[in-house]
Amino acid sequence: MKTVRLTMAQAIIRYLKNQSVERDGQQNPFFAGVWGILGHGNVAGIGQALQQTPDFRFYPARNEQAMVHLASGFAKMSNRKRAFACTSSIGPGATNMITGAAVATINHLPVLLLPGDIFARRNVAPVLQQLESPASQDISVNDCFKPVSRYWDRLSRPEQALTSLPEALRVLTSPVETGAVVLALPQDVQVEAYDYPEAFFEPRTWHIRRTPADPEILARSVEWIRQARAPLIVAGGGVHYSEAEAALARFASLTGIPVAETMAGKGSLACDHPQSVGAVGATGNLAANSLAARADLVIGIGTRYSDFTTASKTAFQNPEVRFLNLNAAEFDASKHSALPVVADARLVLEAWAGALQGYSVPPAYAAEIARLRAGWDQEVERLYHLGTAGRPAQSEVIGALNEFLRPEDVLVNAAGSAPGDLHKLWRARDPKNFHLEYGYSCMGYEIPASMGIKLAAPEREVYALVGDGTYLMMPSEIVTSIQEGIKINIVLVENHGYASIGSLSRSLGSGGFGTVYRERGSASGQLDGEYLPLDFVSSARGLGAVTFEASSLEEFKTALEQARQAPRTAVVVVHTDTSQKVPGYASWWDVAVAEVSESEEVRQARAEYEEALKKERYF
Repeated sequence: MKTVRLTMAQAIIRYLKNQSVERDGQQNPFFAGVWGILGHGNVAGIGQALQQTPDFRFYPARNEQAMVHLASGFAKMSNRKRAFACTSSIGPGATNMITGAAVATINHLPVLLLPGDIFARRNVAPVLQQLESPASQDISVNDCFKPVSRYWDRLSRPEQALTSLPEALRVLTSPVETGAVVLALPQDVQVEAYDYPEAFFEPRTWHIRRTPADPEILARSVEWIRQARAPLIVAGGGVHYSEAEAALARFASLTGIPVAETMAGKGSLACDHPQSVGAVGATGNLAANSLAARADLVIGIGTRYSDFTTASKTAFQNPEVRFLNLNAAEFDASKHSALPVVADARLVLEAWAGALQGYSVPPAYAAEIARLRAGWDQEVERLYHLGTAGRPAQSEVIGALNEFLRPEDVLVNAAGSAPGDLHKLWRARDPKNFHLEYGYSCMGYEIPASMGIKLAAPEREVYALVGDGTYLMMPSEIVTSIQEGIKINIVLVENHGYASIGSLSRSLGSGGFGTVYRERGSASGQLDGEYLPLDFVSSARGLGAVTFEASSLEEFKTALEQARQAPRTAVVVVHTDTSQKVPGYASWWDVAVAEVSESEEVRQARAEYEEALKKERYF
């Protein structure tokens, strides 16, 4: 057996660069490179290995959490067929990645994390930034990754790479198990050499499978659909990952079944498709939520039924409602006591289309779908064009963006008040036109994720829509975008704080406490003084961006055009009127209110909460 003597770090990099994936006859390299910040835990190991492997690119970031968000955005835009690895030193560099790992795992996105770890030989312990435990010497801060990873391993000997790396790739390329994979690399073991078999580094292609449905379950699902009088499809992110958008469009046209969208499923059906009824759930619209309330069969496709999708289990009120769930994961397919079709979405949609020839929803139901769609289109137009004098409302900013962006452009968002407004109002004309991270709703995701999206699809223009609170979480990656020539557009909505939680706080009787960027009042001791004198334009310009500022809708539209023409990352700061909100539409979200309070507003909110709880259901 031929061998090659390499350090463990060199072996890892050589292995990663030779891995490919294949689906539907299309093959591509799986890893696009490594993002990292080199420190004492990895500079002489992984860092040295990358230095001698120039054809496997290393990208330096400014923040470890940000580079994992970037990798998640890249993987999502690539429909999980490509990925990045991320490396860090032990200590704060490693733990900074934990939030990013949670985002990747919760959203089922493949990201490989390579944090440095404590010395395996222990004699030099405690090393700088090392956690000491009186209960065990076999523990480090990297053990914190375990709950937010789909696969975790600590490589305490160089030969362990031979068994750990294939397992890592098995998970990363699985349509069911994928998420964050963590390989903790002790700093001394990274640089230890071993005689690795040359065969280990031969190019390998991992097949991303399309699992067919069980024939008996498939036949039963067809009967359930034929029996339904008011069926509703809830399309989730799994439609995109299966690349089943065209199959869904054909199936919806054939049967007339309306298609509602989760946050991740936005764009599963083009907004102008006759069966597209838009957002459902706590942030849903009146059309989809009205249909959800009466549905006798809910067909969940690629959704995990998050709390927002089900409006805290209040969305589906038909006493006879049944659930038919199509999902690659048995865990999600079985939710709500459903008939679980554990299979690939595209395969099953194509099978359903063939088996349901001649079936269509009743004429009265079809007419109701058309009526609700038309009514919602009118409401979106109203909110897009309020005609506000002075500063625009957020719905007008969204409307201007929607009308300005081309179908192939990408709008990115994750946190604040914008996700709910976008879920309701955004008209997606392309499956990748709308990129929302709402599995974890992580503030700070948008800017680095936009860079990952741009790397995955350099031909597209990418726009990150952020509130001022989210912007302040991760502006440092503007520097990285300049360094790497990754041009993105950032639309910064200035609303003086945390608008989403502020609105929620007020709705619960708490008056927006702790959610506004204000100075501390000298007399009250509360944060009720003047608004903070923040200059986001100067901040962004100082980080290297081209900047624009808008205080009216016309100025905003002009700034968008200028940003598109800018040679590098551009930031448009738009000042908005925070008094005008997008309404809720026959929806609710369970946020518990204090049972005892001196505030009359809180007591009233509690009474309303207890009444709303009565609509929650167990399935």
